[in-house]
Amino acid sequence: MQVLYPRCCALDVHKLTVVACLRIVEDNKVTTEVRTFGTTTASLIGLRDWLAANKCTHVAMEATGVYWKPVWHILSDGEFKLVLANAAHVKNVPGRKTDVSDAEWTSDLLAHGLIRASFVPDTQTQELRALMRTRKQLVREAASHIQRIQKTLEDANIKLDSVISDVMGKSGRAMIEAMIAGETNPAKLASFADRRLKASPSQLCAALRGRVTTQHRFLLRLHLKQIDALEAAIAEIDQQVEGDIAPFRAAVKQLSSAPGVKALAAKVIVSEIGIDMSRFPSDGHLVSWAGICPRNDESAGKRRSNRLRKGAPWLKTTLVQCAWSAVRQKDTYLRAQFYHLKARRGPKKAIIAVAASILTAVYHMLKDGKAYQDLGPNHFQRRNKDQQKHLLVKRLANLGYAVALCPLPG
Repeated sequence: MQVLYPRCCALDVHKLTVVACLRIVEDNKVTTEVRTFGTTTASLIGLRDWLAANKCTHVAMEATGVYWKPVWHILSDGEFKLVLANAAHVKNVPGRKTDVSDAEWTSDLLAHGLIRASFVPDTQTQELRALMRTRKQLVREAASHIQRIQKTLEDANIKLDSVISDVMGKSGRAMIEAMIAGETNPAKLASFADRRLKASPSQLCAALRGRVTTQHRFLLRLHLKQIDALEAAIAEIDQQVEGDIAPFRAAVKQLSSAPGVKALAAKVIVSEIGIDMSRFPSDGHLVSWAGICPRNDESAGKRRSNRLRKGAPWLKTTLVQCAWSAVRQKDTYLRAQFYHLKARRGPKKAIIAVAASILTAVYHMLKDGKAYQDLGPNHFQRRNKDQQKHLLVKRLANLGYAVALCPLPG
């Protein structure tokens, strides 16, 4: 097999150590040198200097948690071509696994060009990605505290979530704060409800009659403080994102023109895939990287599984949420696509197809710099005109009618 990179190095990265295997080919002779470095900044700089002194051109490492990131940042200052490998793609032979053998195996794969590089965005995109991912985690934590508040109210036999859609809304929050202050009269608690609330005063009084103990008040107060702290942290993140969004502002505005994609979702999408689509050869490569297309699993001519790959979980969840929002907008191609597939494949596969269509549109919008152009709700009827014609004739035949089709003049 042809050697593509005669001077390359593979790194087996751990929390405290980095095992480096330098592979050099000269006069058809392969020599390897294995060294172990620490993960402190000084040790990583020593690794970089050692590679530079040996005129190494390519360096590969596995994506091991977050341990690869400081190594990547320091080596990116050198004159190396860095390759981040998926650990599943460079798995060593079972039963022969050590840190040294892992590094040697990876260096052999790299020298022959057998490692498929993972997508590593630029620094600005990584910073935006870290902020948006942290924001999503905080939103999830706030939601979990709201669920705990509902659980505490249920334990006190307060059926507030049965008559109010948002327990943490203006009315619900006022009632809960009154409970924490010691108020137990259902009529008094119901008086805190906003006049626009759909529930009647009698329904509110019945739902607010329960047994709230000192323990319940303590838990409600604790969870409310946590929610307030999380909301304040989310507001700080939003402020920081607004200050860092300048390089991506045009792309965010552009993506917001697509159905189901609002400003927040557009920021998440941009933070996950960046704005430079030259990294992906085609829209299909991007959809496959995101893990929202069927996997290839075929043996002996049979398809064994078409389940989705794990892909990019942060991006996939956002795209699915955008897809559910898009199918609720009338007179759009995405809504028509959903119902076109739902009848045959079910709602889950149909919504994934809509998410893939949104990402495909995002790819071309960022690549070509154009706004979203909807194909219209009648796209499938126009595309499958003959199929629709035969289907309607067949339906009429099943009803007992013989139909002769004549095209209209002109």
